[in-house]
Amino acid sequence: MVRRVHIGRSALDALLAYGKMNHPREGILLLRGLVKSGEAFVRELVVPPLALHGEGFSGFQPYLLPIDASIIGVAHTHPSSDPRPSRQDLLSFMGAVGLIAAYPYEGASDVLAFDHRGQLLPLEIHEEE
Repeated sequence: MVRRVHIGRSALDALLAYGKMNHPREGILLLRGLVKSGEAFVRELVVPPLALHGEGFSGFQPYLLPIDASIIGVAHTHPSSDPRPSRQDLLSFMGAVGLIAAYPYEGASDVLAFDHRGQLLPLEIHEEE
C-alpha cells in the first residue's frame, strides 16, 4: 500500500502543461516509476495508445498497453477546479497511485495524489539536478 508519492519537477510540469494543452477537455497519462516500501516514485509520464480526451471524460483501452511493470498508475486532468477523484475515477482506477491535475494547472497546489480508495496521499515534489 502506498503511503506517499514522490514526483520530479519536470514530470509535474509536464502534467500541468498537458492539462493546459487539452483544456477544456480532460487528458490522461500513465505514470511510469516504481513503488518501494510504501513510497511511489513517479519518474515520467507516458501518453497511452489511442487515448481519448473529451469534455467530462478521458480514457484508453488497457488491453492495448504493452506489458510494462514500470507503469505504477494513471494521471488525468479535471478541467473544473476540483482535483478530488470522482466515483468514476475510483471505479476505473489502475495501478498503485493516481494523480489528478485541476484547472488552472498552475502548480503543485493544483495536483492531488490518491490511492484506489480515494484517500489523499502526501505528494512531494523533487527538484532534479
